[in-house]
Amino acid sequence: MHDYQAPEALLQDKVILVTGAGDGIGKAAALTYAALGATLILLGRTPEKLEAVYDEIEAKGGAQPAIVPLNLESATEADYKQVAEQIEETFGRLDGLLLNASLLGDMTPLEFYKVDVFESVMKVNVSSQFALTKTLLPLLKQSEAGSIIFTTSSVGRKGRANWGAYSISKFATEGMMQTLADELANTSNIRVNCINPGATRTTMRASAYPAEDAASVCPPEDIMSLYTYLMGKDSLSVNGESLDAQPK
Repeated sequence: MHDYQAPEALLQDKVILVTGAGDGIGKAAALTYAALGATLILLGRTPEKLEAVYDEIEAKGGAQPAIVPLNLESATEADYKQVAEQIEETFGRLDGLLLNASLLGDMTPLEFYKVDVFESVMKVNVSSQFALTKTLLPLLKQSEAGSIIFTTSSVGRKGRANWGAYSISKFATEGMMQTLADELANTSNIRVNCINPGATRTTMRASAYPAEDAASVCPPEDIMSLYTYLMGKDSLSVNGESLDAQPK
């Protein structure tokens, strides 16, 4: 899968929503999916960043994307319903959902962790993922082969000191993915999986490792093989898996 070469037009006419689409891995995934023929729904909290991705997709000849500015830290159930209504009205279905947006929170022992920061991280990394997925499931069921991709981390598989709410939220993400995958396995055409991006050159990575040389880790564009594989037809039998985007 790390060497997967996506066929041209793999995602032709697919409608895919990416959260955290304004930069980093979300931006790279949106541009990659658009280059393979998909129509993107760009969701993020900073309209200017989303507009820049929109312009880049159009400049490269991709299908006209849609922009959904939404702050997942403060979003309500009504906001998620509005997103679903807009997608249904415009597209009638959803073929793919990449849940990429996350907060890092504080890098400190739990003993000193601030409650409000903990709650913010859990809201963005867990609660919003659940709410958005739940709200969009009816649209995903309209797809011939829907794909949901959660974003996990190595610290969501084995706890690590000082990673606090982020680590805990990724354990929860793994559980949510497994639960949903099992529930949908025999009742729908939707597959559900997790991707662990690994060390990637992003703003979050720089915050977690401020002394690290950014050039020593790969850019988001270099880990897109697994993202395209799980979103396309070649992974129809893959469900309930937590996979690494980079070889170990």
